[in-house]
Parts: sequence; structure tokens; C-alpha cells
Amino acid sequence: MLNQEQTEIIKKQLIEKVGSIFPEDKKDFAINQIESMSSEELEEFLKSNNLSIQPGTQKCIFCSIISEKLPSHTIDETASAKAVLEINPVSKGHTLIIPKKHISSSDKISKSIQTFSEKISKKLKIKLKPKRVDIVESELMGHLAINIIPVYKSEDINSERKKASKEELDSTIELFSKKNIKEEEIKKPKEVKETKKEAPLEKEKLWLPKRIP
Repeated sequence: MLNQEQTEIIKKQLIEKVGSIFPEDKKDFAINQIESMSSEELEEFLKSNNLSIQPGTQKCIFCSIISEKLPSHTIDETASAKAVLEINPVSKGHTLIIPKKHISSSDKISKSIQTFSEKISKKLKIKLKPKRVDIVESELMGHLAINIIPVYKSEDINSERKKASKEELDSTIELFSKKNIKEEEIKKPKEVKETKKEAPLEKEKLWLPKRIP
């Protein structure tokens, strides 16, 4: 059972999550619900939502996704990070780049993770054709993540979020599995047109008179 200190830490973590993903008109209600929970109610809430949050350790929702204790819609992965679709996106294709190591500050983001984020950003641009794609860092339970947000109108990290259906998430995954012409052109080396070499002109045979001895 959770003690008082653990209860307060977990409540703080949950409230931070609410602040980052809930729409403005629902934040206050959700925060009040969390704050009013007893230790027993909080523990039951964590179990029913399959959340493994242990204060004092590095385990968090993001770590649970990385270790596959929580399911996710993964679109790509490297040795250092995982790209998953946000289930409460601000726009279609909103993706989280989750470092596999539990890091909490920007200066610990490696060059490989930055490169991976740029790669996902370019793919989203090609696949979904937004006006632009924004890259924004956020933190949850001390674990830094990078938000890749396609902007179609004026969406940003603070825009209203809506829970994506499984069908919507699956269709985006399927879209990423297909290659389109533009991607092929990026990878395909430019063709060099061969120019046919014209056969050398035969030298015109000159008629010369026979030498007179």
C-alpha cells in the first residue's frame, strides 16, 4: 500500500500529465479528482489503468512504453529512441520521440536522437502534407520527450487534445509503412542519361593523281 509521501509524489506526477494533455475546460475537474483521492483510491486507479508509477525510481509511463509494459503505436525505432503516436494528439500524426534512457534535460539529448527526430519530422511532412512540422520538448515524471507536431492550421503543444481512435492510429501506422514516389526519389540516386557516342566520321578518301616518274 502507498504511504503518504508516495501518494503525494504520484498525485503530483499525474497532475503534471493532466496539465500537458487535458483540454482547458477539463483540467480543473481532473485535478480536483486526483487531489481528492485517498491512498487506497489512488492505488486502485493506478491498477485499473495499468500504470506502474513507483516514486523514488526511474519507472514512469514513458519507461513503461519503452519496456513494452504499456502498449503503444510505434512508427519507428532506433537503438536510442522510440517514435510512438500520441494517443491524445493535438493534430493528426502527433508523434512522441521517447529516449530509451530516462533523461530529464535537453543537454542530455544525443545527436542520434536529434537526427532521428528530424527524420520523423520529414516523414510526417511527406506523408501528411501539413503546412509545417513543429518540434517541441516536454517532460513527464522526469522523463524528457520530443513532440513532433504536424501543423495544419495553427496547432501547437497547448492546443486542445482529442483521444485518437484505434482506427485512426492504425491508419497512420499503415500510412507510414507505405512508400510514396517522393520518398523513393529521395533514396534513389539520380539517373545519369547516357549519351550515345557517335561513330567517328570516316575520313573522306581523297583522289590523288598518280605520281609521274
